[in-house]
Amino acid sequence: MSGIQIAKQLLLAVLGLVVLLLVLGQLLGQPILLGYVATGSMEPALEAGDGFIAIPSALTDSPEPGDVVVFEATTLHDGGLTTHRILEETDEGYVTRGDANPFTDQDGGEPHVTDGQIVAEALQVGDTVVRIPHLGTAVMSVHSVLAAIVSLLVAPLGITQALDAEGTGALLVALGVGLLGVGFLLERVGVADRSRTRRRNRANVIGLWSAISLFIIILVVFATAAMVIPAGGTSYSLAVTQDATDDPQIVFPGETTDIPREIDNSGYVPVVAVLDAPHDDVSPDPRQTTVSSRSSVETSVSMVAPESEGSYTREVIESRYLLVLPPTLLVWLHDIHPFVAIGAVNAVLVGVVVAVVLAIFGREDIRYRSPGGEAPLSRRVQRRVRKWW
Repeated sequence: MSGIQIAKQLLLAVLGLVVLLLVLGQLLGQPILLGYVATGSMEPALEAGDGFIAIPSALTDSPEPGDVVVFEATTLHDGGLTTHRILEETDEGYVTRGDANPFTDQDGGEPHVTDGQIVAEALQVGDTVVRIPHLGTAVMSVHSVLAAIVSLLVAPLGITQALDAEGTGALLVALGVGLLGVGFLLERVGVADRSRTRRRNRANVIGLWSAISLFIIILVVFATAAMVIPAGGTSYSLAVTQDATDDPQIVFPGETTDIPREIDNSGYVPVVAVLDAPHDDVSPDPRQTTVSSRSSVETSVSMVAPESEGSYTREVIESRYLLVLPPTLLVWLHDIHPFVAIGAVNAVLVGVVVAVVLAIFGREDIRYRSPGGEAPLSRRVQRRVRKWW
């Protein structure tokens, strides 16, 4: 192997690692070694599309004014990860601001940032952030192309939600989990002995396991998309005031309110939806719901308002799984980890497909006649009809 080939392989390995770290970081809500900014709010330290080295908060000391941190915002970017600089520390928390912004995040309605919200710090040399030019631009471009392709693939499932960065990351990792199970299954039930002789002439023969593998990949893509894309978090605004109204989201201090929630299933396969709430004062009712094909179910979310007046945000996270296993089993697997449940669903689908294909075709490669062979098409159709009737 030449030096150029080794260099190319190393470059591909590094690029693959970069993509993996960014995808996992978006999925976990925790940048892993690398992060990027999508806007110009941190210019000139970080321009829109620049990447940076992110050090997890577990490995750093308490942040200080001047540090650039990544935190889970409450209102900024719809509650997503935000990269801004700390200006000062108060009794209520940190005051933050993008270097290019004329006002602080707290002036714009974002609550003070607490240590629990900070997930990483950007590596700085002095006051200068170590940046990776255009890394985020490349990742966002790949994401846009991937989102368009996936949206096209899942259109027959009735999934109309657009993919965001978190959805794409979840889809990629879930696909990886599913395909890992596929590879293990094929290793176990595939052809046991590989022929040591090489046949050069394989006309009119389709490799059975090659065909099965291709079909399974497509199946796993569609099934995982049907579970991952419609799922995600929903934020509810709660106004606590002495001037409460009939609106269930404007309540008295300490009052319990029920907010209606509709769970839709626009696909053709029944699903099990599981609702989780990070806050102790939020209780989905019921937690699990079975939704038939192309229908919807009305549920509710019960919330206990804080004793102090003010505006609050509460979140409910929805996960959904194709109904190929008992709902109680799916919920149990979900409680271990959502990817465990997704992997189990994919494993069942793959197992059914493999079993059906083996029952129909056996374990031999698929052979077919070329059009224009010794028998005309009409004769071959007649033979096929007689065979089945």
